[in-house]
Amino acid sequence: MTPPELALRLPVIGVVRASHHELETTPIQAGLNRAEHGTIEIAEPYRDGLDGLGSFDYAWLLSWLHRPRDPDGPAPLRQVPFLLRRRQRRMGVFATRSPRRVNPIGLSLIQLLEVTSHAVVFAGVDLMDGTPVIDLKPYVTRFDRPPGKPRCGWYDEITITDGTTPGQLAQP
Repeated sequence: MTPPELALRLPVIGVVRASHHELETTPIQAGLNRAEHGTIEIAEPYRDGLDGLGSFDYAWLLSWLHRPRDPDGPAPLRQVPFLLRRRQRRMGVFATRSPRRVNPIGLSLIQLLEVTSHAVVFAGVDLMDGTPVIDLKPYVTRFDRPPGKPRCGWYDEITITDGTTPGQLAQP
């Protein structure tokens, strides 16, 4: 049974400020770009929500990946992820961290460097400048880190270096 389409309203609570302006030159994951700093400018109506966030070291940043859109319709459900470009191996979108998704929601684990009354300075930039932020949630080790050594599917089969961008993965 197919669930009905549901229109949702997602308020944008802020915007990312970073040095990246093109998808092909933006690092692919926050954990591979821990040295680079960015800022989240929080919109005025949501600034009270920052109270207490400064006592955490990490947070989940949920964003709306507004730029990587398919001009010809919805994102394909099977696609070649950035990390498998050289192999041209297709995967189901739900088995990837691709920005081309049914709902283009980004998830980044960022390190909180400073929380002010109107902004969050963070390390772990994997987003383009101007990316809308839809939520921030504190990282809590006992809730977020699973026990043991979880399997990570096809990601366990690849080697990747810090700072890797989609453009670098396209090169032979």
